[in-house]
Amino acid sequence: MSALALAGAPPATRPLRFLLTSPLWGVLAGVMLLLDPLVLDGRWAPPAAALVHVFTLGVLGNAMLGSLLQFLPVAAATPIPGANLAPWLHACLNAGLVLLVAGLYRLPGLLAPASVLLAAALLGIAVPTVPVLLRAGSQRLLRAGIGLALAMLTGTVLLGMLAAAVLGGHIVLPLDRLADGHASFGIGGWMLLLLGTVGATTVPMFQGTAAVPPRALKLWLATSAALLAAASVARLSGAPSWLPAAALAGPVLAFSGTVLWLQWHAPHRRNLPLLRFWRAGCLAIATAALLACAAALDLHERAAVLAGVLGIGIGLPLLVNGMLLEIVAFITWVALRGRCPRGVRIPPVGRLLPDAEKHAVLLAHLGSALLLASAVAWPALRPAAGLALLASYALQLACLLRCLRRAEDFGRTHGAALVQADTKAAAT
Repeated sequence: MSALALAGAPPATRPLRFLLTSPLWGVLAGVMLLLDPLVLDGRWAPPAAALVHVFTLGVLGNAMLGSLLQFLPVAAATPIPGANLAPWLHACLNAGLVLLVAGLYRLPGLLAPASVLLAAALLGIAVPTVPVLLRAGSQRLLRAGIGLALAMLTGTVLLGMLAAAVLGGHIVLPLDRLADGHASFGIGGWMLLLLGTVGATTVPMFQGTAAVPPRALKLWLATSAALLAAASVARLSGAPSWLPAAALAGPVLAFSGTVLWLQWHAPHRRNLPLLRFWRAGCLAIATAALLACAAALDLHERAAVLAGVLGIGIGLPLLVNGMLLEIVAFITWVALRGRCPRGVRIPPVGRLLPDAEKHAVLLAHLGSALLLASAVAWPALRPAAGLALLASYALQLACLLRCLRRAEDFGRTHGAALVQADTKAAAT
């Protein structure tokens, strides 16, 4: 932590409003599955699309944007232009997602305002930040990787707006091609590239692994972006559906294999809960990538749904949720450090959010993941999977709130006590 620019940390409320919203959407995903078991029947059904976006925009989107608001100023020394608009961007993102879910279910007229609000939120962060990242400065590879991920996010948004216009009946375009391109840019280009870039810094820092060689990271970023962009353009031009699946599989398998290898050979293995979150997440997304390729080749719908569940509903959330626990605890520690006067011994991050609570959240997520994957094949398990999903995200939220409460209690008692003692000493 000493190498981080803590003085550049934003106000804690700025990233926390996104990070604490993330598990609320996980709770909603559980409710959706509990009330509508048919949501897992097919990837093209509107309820399935709604559930996918609850995960990608609600759970993952809030977590990743909130993390960026903290990570860029602290780890990359890059202030985000217009970061003071974070409350409005947060409102646009989540209000837009509410309208999108409602539009996909029953009210297609809401798709247009939903796409406008979502575009305003996502582009409001991506567009002004990319030029800042590309300027000369330290951490050039880190900045370039995040800038590339944000550029892919921009492409994701544009393709998503086109898909919303098609669903709303405003234009006529092949929806399946748009959806595949949208998914390639979003899952592979935005999410995976961001996780890989940020992970190159955080995995050695938090898990005690060796560092990723810069040349390897640079090669992976360039190759992945080129493959995903080329496959998406080809798919939009009429190429078969297996092409974007294969293009995504390569970067996913390289990412997962690297993380697992680094963990296995870690010289100073630490933070076991996070390590296990990422181990399970990497195994899930690697399996999802292989299964998606197989499903695209033989057009097996159930296999395609299982690939989506493993990747979007299980694997990526495990990676992101594991880091979310660490980031919220770290943000809380930084805020407490700034709040308490000199002379107060601040409790370490591990006391604000103990490993035992992280492990409990991990076990809850793994249990819900097992039920969720099984529910694809056995529909009778879907209500139980929805309930387990709801419970795991509710437990995660409760864990985060306890972390904040511990910091608040410490700051209130120790900080106030020290101020009172100093006042008495001065009077004497």
